[in-house]
Parts: sequence; C-alpha cells; structure tokens
Amino acid sequence: LSLILSLGATKDMGKMLGGDEEKDPDAAKKEEERQEALRQEEEERKAKYAKMEAEREVMRQGIRDKYGIKKKEEKEAEAQAALEANAEGSLTRPKKAIPPGCGDEEEEEEESILDTVIKYLPGPLQDMFKK
Repeated sequence: LSLILSLGATKDMGKMLGGDEEKDPDAAKKEEERQEALRQEEEERKAKYAKMEAEREVMRQGIRDKYGIKKKEEKEAEAQAALEANAEGSLTRPKKAIPPGCGDEEEEEEESILDTVIKYLPGPLQDMFKK
C-alpha cells in the first residue's frame, strides 16, 4: 500500500516540478460536452424564469383590470396620442397654454388682490387703506 502511494506521490511531484503532464486524448471532447451542458442548463433556467414572469404578468393584469389601473406604457402612449391629436394639422409645435391673468398685467393682478384683502378688513382699517 505504501508503495502505491509513494508511486502516485512521486508522479504528482514530477508534474509540480515541471515534468511532462499526461495528455488526455478526450479532453477537448469532455470540455465541449461540459460547455454544452452549461448552455443547456442556462436555457432551462431562462425558460423557467420566463414562465414564472408570464404567470406573474397574468396576475398583475388581473389586478389592473379589477382596479382600473393602467400600465406605465399605456399611460405614455395615451399622452403621446393626445399630443399628436392636438398638433394634428399644425405645422409648428403646439402652443403653450397661458392661464388668464399671467403675463404683462402684473400691476392689475396685485391691485385686485389688495382690493380683495381690503374688502375683508373691518371698517376703520378699510378707511386707512383707501386714503
């Protein structure tokens, strides 16, 4: 028994010291089979997760239908369609909506706010502000 161990040990020692290594004639074939097995496992894993995600999406869609929720993509598509409908027939970009009271008429806006505040003040204070 010790003779067998010592022969195996010296054989390994020779490899470590830079001796000739045994060449496995089927090494390339084994490596190719190993790579193929890895690819197959990866495909099976992807298929498994794709199936799980499809099941989750069915459940999500059921919840969206039940509560009337729209997907983010659907909301963006509707917003884009609305912009296109507004710009249909127009050769320029859509105009920005300016709310009334905005723009050059700043002084009138300030006066109207002041008048509104004065209306709610007690009588003697109203007289002070009107002078």
